Amino acid sequence: MNQPLLRTPLYDLHLELGARMVPFAGYEMPVQYPAGVMAEHLHTRGQAGLFDVSHMGQVRIRPRSGQVADAARALEALVPADIVALRPGRQRYALFMTPDGGISDDLMVTNMGDWLLLVVNAACKAADFAHVQKALGDTCTVEMLSTRALLAVQGPAAEAALASLNPAAAGMRFMDVAEMDLAGAPCIVSRSGYTGEDGYEIGMADGDALTVARALLAQPGVAPAGLGARDSLRLEAGLCLYGTDIDLTTTPVEAALEWSIQKSRRSGGARAGGYPGAKIVADQMADGVSRRRVGLRAEGRAPVRGGAELFADEAGATPAGRVTSGAFGPSVNAPVAMGYVANDLSAPGTRLFAAVRGRLLPVQVTALPFVAPTFRR
Repeated sequence: MNQPLLRTPLYDLHLELGARMVPFAGYEMPVQYPAGVMAEHLHTRGQAGLFDVSHMGQVRIRPRSGQVADAARALEALVPADIVALRPGRQRYALFMTPDGGISDDLMVTNMGDWLLLVVNAACKAADFAHVQKALGDTCTVEMLSTRALLAVQGPAAEAALASLNPAAAGMRFMDVAEMDLAGAPCIVSRSGYTGEDGYEIGMADGDALTVARALLAQPGVAPAGLGARDSLRLEAGLCLYGTDIDLTTTPVEAALEWSIQKSRRSGGARAGGYPGAKIVADQMADGVSRRRVGLRAEGRAPVRGGAELFADEAGATPAGRVTSGAFGPSVNAPVAMGYVANDLSAPGTRLFAAVRGRLLPVQVTALPFVAPTFRR
């Protein structure tokens, strides 16, 4: 708690752009710029927002055998995703698991040809690195890339902005990863995003971050966006925030993330199980769960925030679950939320009641996402 806050390589640029800085995962990060969260959110949906995500962890796993498949098989002992089938130049969403079926972090895994790149959450990166090092250290070299920055440009104008710096970016599709120069800097570029919009993530050496950021901000339609817009955008996209919507107490099946477990890792698959908590997850996939993550729409204009208790009846006599994330959704012009509810109350259209400031407000279970994704598949 007494450790000084860290700063990303773009700290001075954030101040120059008028950002309001806040503590986040041990860093001083921009929560918003002068335009405000709602304007940044809508600008990202309509054009493109540039986000500094350099606080996140980047880990390189290099197999001592020289065969990336060996690193992939080793990593599959920690995650339920199919890493062996991941082709060079492609990335995949994965989950670090605990023996009791909980989620200790979510991450992206990229096959870089002869090594694997992991991108993990900032608050978990030290623990994740230690976890991977302990499990894979005998067969792989595991390295925290602590001098690498990471930017994300998201929105309909992202392709044109990046292609103006390197035309190869336009040929990429969702979950593609490529090495390319941008503004004279060697970068690792992936095409995905945490907003539901088409977009890119760009990794580079710390010393190149300012050059690349300024080059992107000089492109038509690109404006800076902070943590506030990032959170409201991902909520509208129905995407989980680790520590809020998923954590050590939630399983992939409860969290409606079983799509991230490919057929080869499921019961009957070529490499079924083998990761912590595999039997619990397999049993839940076969037999179901008692609760499920769902979308929620409030009947009114008042946002229902994370932590609000949910009830099956207007009198508040029958507990139904709890909200994990909630805010006003600028793109849908209405409050949106996610939470866990009893499985028999999880069908879209189910009417529940949320406890908000001493009142019970009606909410309706709804399918996710709230905003249709625009990924380039």
